[in-house]
Amino acid sequence: MTVRQMITVVLAAVLAGASGTPAVAAASTPTVKHRPTAKQRPAPKHRTQVDDPAQYVNPFVGTEQGAVDYGNGGGAGNTFPGASAPMGMVQWSPDTVTYQHGGYLYSDQRIRGFSLTHISGAGCGDYGNIPFLPILGDTPVGHETFSHDHESAAPGSYAVTFDNGLRTELATTQRSGIARFSYPAGQTASLTVDAGRAFNKASGSVTIGTDSISGYTDGGGFCGSNNRYRIYFTAVFDHPFIRSGIVRGGRLDTTRRTASGESAGIAPQPPRTAAAQAKAAGHRGPGQVLHPDAPDTGSGAQALVSFDTRDSRTVTARVGISFTSAEGARANLDAEQSGRPDLDQVKDATRGRWNELLGRIAVAGGTGKQTRTFYTALYHSFLHPSVLSDVDGHYPGFDGKVHRTDSGKVQYADFSGWDVYRSEMQLVALLAPKEASDIAQSLLNQGTQAGYFDRWTVANGGTGVMVGDPVPMIAATIHAFGATDFDAAGLLRQALAGRQDDRERPGHAVYDSQGYLSVGTAGEWGTVSSTLEYTSADFALAQLAGSLGDTADHDALLRRSAGWRNLFNINSDYLQPRDADHGWPDFKPTQQDEYVEGDAAQYTWMVPFNHRGLFDAMGGNQAVVPRLDSFLEQLNAGPGAPHAYLGNEPSLNTPWTYDYAGRPDRTADVVRRVVTTLFGDTPDGEVGNDDLGEMSSWAVWGSIGLYPQVPGRAELVLASPLFPQITITRGTGASIDISAPGASAEVRYVHGLRVNGAASTRPWVGPALITDGGTMEYELAATPDPSWGTDPGDAPPSFDVGPAQPVTGVLTGLVGKCLDVDGGKADDGTAIQLWGCNGGNGQRWTLASDGTVRALGRCLDAKDSGTADGTAIQLWDCNGTGAQQWWARPDGSLYSPPAGRCLDVPHSRTDDGTRLQLWDCNGTAAQHWTMSH
Repeated sequence: MTVRQMITVVLAAVLAGASGTPAVAAASTPTVKHRPTAKQRPAPKHRTQVDDPAQYVNPFVGTEQGAVDYGNGGGAGNTFPGASAPMGMVQWSPDTVTYQHGGYLYSDQRIRGFSLTHISGAGCGDYGNIPFLPILGDTPVGHETFSHDHESAAPGSYAVTFDNGLRTELATTQRSGIARFSYPAGQTASLTVDAGRAFNKASGSVTIGTDSISGYTDGGGFCGSNNRYRIYFTAVFDHPFIRSGIVRGGRLDTTRRTASGESAGIAPQPPRTAAAQAKAAGHRGPGQVLHPDAPDTGSGAQALVSFDTRDSRTVTARVGISFTSAEGARANLDAEQSGRPDLDQVKDATRGRWNELLGRIAVAGGTGKQTRTFYTALYHSFLHPSVLSDVDGHYPGFDGKVHRTDSGKVQYADFSGWDVYRSEMQLVALLAPKEASDIAQSLLNQGTQAGYFDRWTVANGGTGVMVGDPVPMIAATIHAFGATDFDAAGLLRQALAGRQDDRERPGHAVYDSQGYLSVGTAGEWGTVSSTLEYTSADFALAQLAGSLGDTADHDALLRRSAGWRNLFNINSDYLQPRDADHGWPDFKPTQQDEYVEGDAAQYTWMVPFNHRGLFDAMGGNQAVVPRLDSFLEQLNAGPGAPHAYLGNEPSLNTPWTYDYAGRPDRTADVVRRVVTTLFGDTPDGEVGNDDLGEMSSWAVWGSIGLYPQVPGRAELVLASPLFPQITITRGTGASIDISAPGASAEVRYVHGLRVNGAASTRPWVGPALITDGGTMEYELAATPDPSWGTDPGDAPPSFDVGPAQPVTGVLTGLVGKCLDVDGGKADDGTAIQLWGCNGGNGQRWTLASDGTVRALGRCLDAKDSGTADGTAIQLWDCNGTGAQQWWARPDGSLYSPPAGRCLDVPHSRTDDGTRLQLWDCNGTAAQHWTMSH
């Protein structure tokens, strides 16, 4: 059997067990014990419903410090409490004088305005455009004071009464807002609107009519980048103006009706690009005061208007915005507030939209605090991404041109890619597959217009913030979760092109040639982190390619995903920085150099698609479990610590990794501790910035006891449910009913599980639960079960690069001679040579599931991890490194992915004892190998 034939047989075997869809080879192929069909599945014993889940949401969660600020965006959630529809374009919220990312600091009871746009939970500042501030008198003021006793917030609405008696109520639709300002009797009722002010440097223009204010604002500068956007707005009042003008230098000029102006930004902009890191010269954290006070002065594009409120002390304002045009802003307002509903009607309608969405996960049986924490986290998970397109489908593209969506589609914006690819987009795809499909198409539209996929985008521009290549992961995962109504093939093509684009993948040439990013790679500020991000992206892209029937790209990308092995140092058991010459610089596990917002101890676990391979390289489960125990003794230790940093993203997958090491009881314990101690229902209820819903989405997954560990896949690994009853409704007709009698903060350990009526000892469930729905019935206790889920065959699948079932035989090359271990010796460093076939064990090779080629209990190895032409090939103890990775390609060659070269007989010699080498792949007979049994 030739290598080509062998590969065909292996792949056919894999595909046969994958229900007709392409699959990757798994180190431990999952065995499906029994899965009833939809018709066979028992009816759920319960179907949980929650009336008005919005009542449990506290939008103030995340607005106060919840933990130490470690310099990666703050120790608060950086959320905002204002009014927003799900994924709203308008997010109308109060901004305090003391700035915090998100615009609102709970401990500051001074409001300087209600701006129309916000970002929830970012570690940098942007938006905060066009603040409105109602005031008393005809002299502009910088802020008004209030008490939290006179403030309230709920999904879709916000209200506050200032200490001077002036009350503001806000509500929103998707692209518009409505405000009701109630002025005290006997006072001059006024309002300012500033078109030239935002959290960052901004400029704008304002025009005053008889009962309207309109204009635009230009903003940007997220994390100090060069992104720019323009927002058009129109505000229409139910009272004509009795006095109006432009504020300049603190004074009102009533002769002017239009003005332009600009303002300096106040938001700290920590270095989160490679260029910014270089300028920071090693200093970590923001270079500005973390919470500066905003100046009281306006921008010069600030309008002040006054109303006659003698007959009616309440003034209503209706506001529409558009990122496309002034006409779009007015059209959005007219369409979404058709019939001129009052504020209470708008508020109730948007609350209804939130209730429909929040109700797609109905929980019952938890404490009040647990329920409030859960629904607040679910609410925060759906504030972003934000609608960008107008009601008629027009939106500004990344190419500076105006585009239009297909009928019925929505273009979304604001993607914190580095964050949300981990679990937030999976939650969106689970609960809102239609919107998730539009999100994936939006990402493709962005990439097509820009020519590449940017990592972190705001409005219609990229910022280059953070590292990796997350957008393809997001789209691949959305597709895996069954949200497929987008051009997946087009996205794959764009992603493959982007792999060769420095804007999308800085250092791609180094990564592709070496299999890792070496220290000093230009354009990178965390070579280990970026390598791991790229390998995860390549794995996810491989899954998308496989699902689309693209076998060649699937196989090539899958091999690239094994590049993490090139950074695994067998002498330290860490993934650590490596030089271009394959040497290892000085190293310590708590170093942050070459890591992004974390250290080596935290990033070494970040191989989510192949924990089995990583754990075997570390010495097996017996070595991994105590190491995980030590690592997770502290849950939020910050960067530079030998423990977890669960206030930030790189550690998020780690609590779930016990499932792969035969200790699901430890996953259940740690996940429960995280959910109940790092998240809460009060303003200080988050310990790190929420990152547009990522951290909140983790809390949601942790509370239901399921987690999407692997990018590009839809398997879910298990902890245990926090709530005794949970019903998940996807919006496609499929639902997941989970029962866990007695579940609580303490009752967390699984003693039994039935999936669709069949007993299961696996701490994971397959993709069918997502696509088809089903039932899960838990038996829980307050003490661990020493046997449930511990069998190695029950572990969640890890996806490696070799055949699922190892293939053993003789490898023959030139003139029928064999690949041979010199003298049949199993010593490290023994030469691999060409030799006449003799049937000895030194010529019996196994293509293993981890991508190695083995004989005599050891592995085929490139000497000194060399990648150059002429590198000698030897036998060496199997160590899980890239130097032992071989790809049996359909052309009959054995290819070394990190070297980009092939196993070669020097000069095509056929003499016995000719030592083999690496050489440029050339398709000759000297590089052709045939396996036979």
